[in-house]
Amino acid sequence: MGIRAGALGAGLVVVSLLSVGCTDRTRTVDPRETQEPGSPDGSEVPSDVPPVPSEDAGTTPDPTPDEDGGTPPDAGEPEPEEPEPPDAGPWPVEAVLDYTLSFGVGKPQSIGLDEGMNLWLLDGYRIGVLRPGDTAPAWTTGIGQARQPFGSDSLAVGSTVICGGEAGRAYVGYRAREMQRAEGISQRTYIPGPGEPNYTPERYAEYQKGDLDAVRLQQDGTVVLEEHIWRTTGSSNKGKQIGIHNTNDFHYEEDRSVLNCARVTRGPYRGDLYITTNHGVTRIQGLTYNSHRHPGWYLVTTNPDGSKDESLQCPPMYGLGIAPNGDVLVANEQMLGVLVPSSKLEEWDREYTWEGPTPWRFKGFNEALNGQASDDFWRAFEQTTSGRYYLGSAEYGVWAMTPKSRSAGNWSRLSGLPTSRILSLKATDDGALYIGTDGGGLWRLEADGTTLAQVPQVTGRRVLQLVYEPTVTPSMLLVLTDQGLTVLRGP
Repeated sequence: MGIRAGALGAGLVVVSLLSVGCTDRTRTVDPRETQEPGSPDGSEVPSDVPPVPSEDAGTTPDPTPDEDGGTPPDAGEPEPEEPEPPDAGPWPVEAVLDYTLSFGVGKPQSIGLDEGMNLWLLDGYRIGVLRPGDTAPAWTTGIGQARQPFGSDSLAVGSTVICGGEAGRAYVGYRAREMQRAEGISQRTYIPGPGEPNYTPERYAEYQKGDLDAVRLQQDGTVVLEEHIWRTTGSSNKGKQIGIHNTNDFHYEEDRSVLNCARVTRGPYRGDLYITTNHGVTRIQGLTYNSHRHPGWYLVTTNPDGSKDESLQCPPMYGLGIAPNGDVLVANEQMLGVLVPSSKLEEWDREYTWEGPTPWRFKGFNEALNGQASDDFWRAFEQTTSGRYYLGSAEYGVWAMTPKSRSAGNWSRLSGLPTSRILSLKATDDGALYIGTDGGGLWRLEADGTTLAQVPQVTGRRVLQLVYEPTVTPSMLLVLTDQGLTVLRGP
């Protein structure tokens, strides 16, 4: 980005990095009374120790990225079309512009850009769109999951995030209460279908709660519901219009609350959408999804008779990023993972750990911070152009990580920030990392990995969301704070 620390009038602070889906066979079960940690190797199915590179190998080699930053497709797949040279796009090119003051966008809770450069806004029950050329957004209220008052027994507890899709389309996420146990059903998230034992219409209706809406922009600037997302790749789910749930077995209603979303902006999979939920990460192409993947670990529980059970632990997942080479970066409260997507949506949930069509490039936890069973409260996950990974925690600051194997990393904490409470991160093409804090405003870490400075032109102490659009020149960084929306234009 062009908003460099040295040009901001803020003193530079030199900082140091201190050394310091569910598978078809295994279901998540609630822990019993006595608990002890299981194997910490990060595999969802207990497996052999993953391959470890030689000491001088460093990070698992990436395929050579193509010019637009995407991972080249496998042999035999059609070559992606050459990207068109970027232009300035339809929005103002001032280095810093307050869109809340200039366009009256207010103080939304979430923002997104679609492929047509329409700016989408989410504010509770309201969805706003600011089209190129408009002087103010048009707002639509009460569509989709927001057509009923929010509440624990309604279609949603509340709205969460919005992401743009193809031109004129956006995706809106919602939160639902956790599934409750029911008589005769041992698994908390299991919902019997019609004609099956213990079926009730009330429990079956739980499928319709939370999840994700696709909405469409109309000519007058208002928005209509296109579809509550339900189409998926799994044969078990065919024809069942029951929202997002486990693709490999529709009975398991594990993804109910959408916590984050990200659109792929370039590369061969441009236009794909990823959402993270209370359970994992789901991939979406158009109106079709495949759910889900997650870095999980097994908790060993002791039964009253002395026998032991293993339960897969998958805490809520907030951290989500797209790496420069197209890898998908995810982090839940305890673990993180780097997934290599394939060209086929139906392969997304095929879990073979280190192998298969959608392998983990990395899956582990921050052993320098906490034990496997302790929450690290990850809220953001990015990779800079240097190849270094960064994670932001709601309680423990920013951590840099370089893998030393496929399940362990060299970890160091970034010093110099005014708070340890991090809400958002975003890596940009000039090698920098923008850091959104909870209480300390926006900060920029330069490509050298040590030079850190505040970005004083952005108002607001809580940086709720960072959205990067690299397909225009200058590139756009959308910064949403508790005071509204500011857009930075870079190189």
